Amino acid sequence: MGVITLEERYIKQINFNGIGKAGQEKLNMGRVLIIGCGALGTVVANSLARTGVGFIRIVDRDYVEVSNLHRQILFDELDAEKSVPKVEAAKAKLKKVNSLIEVEAIIKDVNSITIEKMVENIHIIIDCTDNFKTRFLINDISFKSKIPWIYGGAIGSTGVVKSFIPGKTGCFRCMLEAPPPAGTFPTCDTAGVINTTTGMVGMLQANEAIKYLAGKENEMDNKMVYFDLWENTFERIELREKKACKCCKSNMYQYLDDKEPQVLHMCGNNSLQVDPHGGKGKISLKELHKRLSSAGIMVKLTPFLLNIEVEGYEIKVFDDGRAIIKNASTTEEAMGVYSRYIGY
Repeated sequence: MGVITLEERYIKQINFNGIGKAGQEKLNMGRVLIIGCGALGTVVANSLARTGVGFIRIVDRDYVEVSNLHRQILFDELDAEKSVPKVEAAKAKLKKVNSLIEVEAIIKDVNSITIEKMVENIHIIIDCTDNFKTRFLINDISFKSKIPWIYGGAIGSTGVVKSFIPGKTGCFRCMLEAPPPAGTFPTCDTAGVINTTTGMVGMLQANEAIKYLAGKENEMDNKMVYFDLWENTFERIELREKKACKCCKSNMYQYLDDKEPQVLHMCGNNSLQVDPHGGKGKISLKELHKRLSSAGIMVKLTPFLLNIEVEGYEIKVFDDGRAIIKNASTTEEAMGVYSRYIGY
């Protein structure tokens, strides 16, 4: 293919009044961090790459599996067969889509130690994760660093999207004071999800990011969007700022300041301990047992802990939120297993 000018490639966007030539030039200078490269992250990355966002940094700790393919649109069967890291598979696909942009792939767990470097020289953060603790961490780094972020979540046929802009909106903690106890919310691995839901959430997130990067911040939706595609319902919900919010009003960033390790290697038994709440969590083992068993997962409740056997892993969960995961070989793998079956 010969040399293609920006106007040739993006002419349909430039002709749209909401973007125009000036907006397209801003998009080309835009720098985005996408945290999570699964169902939402692949949709967002695909859209922004084709839109011409100049720099896209994608972070994920996981590898492509066959069960990802029904909704994670940048991957194929060969990626799953080779267990390619998701961010590397995504980068390879995106570079074929648009060779004019830069895509950076980072294979790391997102935590209070690693996230500060990840947001360097970034204009907007897009949450494509599957757990609440990481979202509270994103919220902290966003408001501390004055970088907007876009929350997105999908489960079953329901989705939710909300943008947060430091200094102009309240934050995630105005909406939810603290992460819900581990195991209380269903996950995609236990409750399922349809790809139309993840596609809708991802495209709404990408759309809000495009507005911001094109210099149209005033056209972003300041309400939370909630929908159920199976029931064909769509709502926009007003969220009020909390005058006493610890994060956006008092500049307290407890999730970012907590540098305690979440994963420890257990000596001698091929196991890792995952402890997202530093031994201070509280989890209903009975509720978790009920949720997992209803999803067809082998679980056994004892007076002291919950035993889970799934996908070759043996998981022992304690009522303080700790879990010992046998046969997980890396921190990233252990965190991924915890997130899929327990949630945090």
